[in-house]
Amino acid sequence: MKILVTGGAGFIGSNIVDALIGLGHSVVVVDNLSRGKKANVNRKAKFYKLDVRNKRIAAIFKKEKPQAVFHYAAQIDIRTSVRDPMLDAEVNVLGTINILQAAATAKVKKIIFASSGGSLSSEETILPTPENKFALPVSPYGAAKISAEMYLHYFWKMYGLAYAALRMANVYGPRQSPHGEAGVIAIFTDKMLHGEQPIIFGSGRQTRDYVYIEDIVRANLLALKSKKVGSYNVGTGKETDVLYLFRKLRQLTGAKVGEVHGSPAGQKNKATTLAPGEQKRSSLDAGKIRRELGWRPKIKLDDGLQKTVAWFRARSS
Repeated sequence: MKILVTGGAGFIGSNIVDALIGLGHSVVVVDNLSRGKKANVNRKAKFYKLDVRNKRIAAIFKKEKPQAVFHYAAQIDIRTSVRDPMLDAEVNVLGTINILQAAATAKVKKIIFASSGGSLSSEETILPTPENKFALPVSPYGAAKISAEMYLHYFWKMYGLAYAALRMANVYGPRQSPHGEAGVIAIFTDKMLHGEQPIIFGSGRQTRDYVYIEDIVRANLLALKSKKVGSYNVGTGKETDVLYLFRKLRQLTGAKVGEVHGSPAGQKNKATTLAPGEQKRSSLDAGKIRRELGWRPKIKLDDGLQKTVAWFRARSS
């Protein structure tokens, strides 16, 4: 099968590309390299450097004739979305519509969309959160992701473009960038291995649901094979706080660093735990994807952290 992957030079996208090629699929990657790295792109994949907002996307679809699409190109930072909601909407809503229009015209059979679990909910929802219990998002990023899911539903009903929106929890593992504001595990690991001091925002008691990249890739492959259409949480259902991550990573890296607390950039109160648009707690109920697609997480957090540290260590030596 020929498959097009947007964001295929990025953390999750490149791991999906490798898995698809390993299964014998022909893969086309579209990425503007704003965050992704050309070195991440599998040599057996065909590569186009292009932004998903560019109208030339349609010509690529017409030329390559993909049967399926993994849409992973996105603006991924919640804090950036708060600072610049227009940019976030341009990339995550208009960029997605551009991909959907090109896919519908090219008669693509199915699209797998990188949605978000935690950012679609708020403090008022139940934990772990099932798909039907999401409150109104508290960030432009979350608003854009739920808007994109609505467009997915529209294109399915109007053009028969089947879809699976994977509402992923916090993904971590090899190839995640330690630079920027997203990905606390990568940031802490990289700083500790380089003898730098990581900063714990606020109390460090804020929680997230962490899923290892191998489990995420498996969920994507199952979604590709399935005939089911809809939105699925992809998470462990377990909450882990930042303090636990810090202490475990310090143990695994052997770093001699203390627990230094601070505040997100731009905030004066050092006791502040959260940046605008972020929740204090988050975890996902993945019962639906377990029942319909047969997915469940296999990699325990401590094992995934060990694998992640080993990968970063091999590249920092």
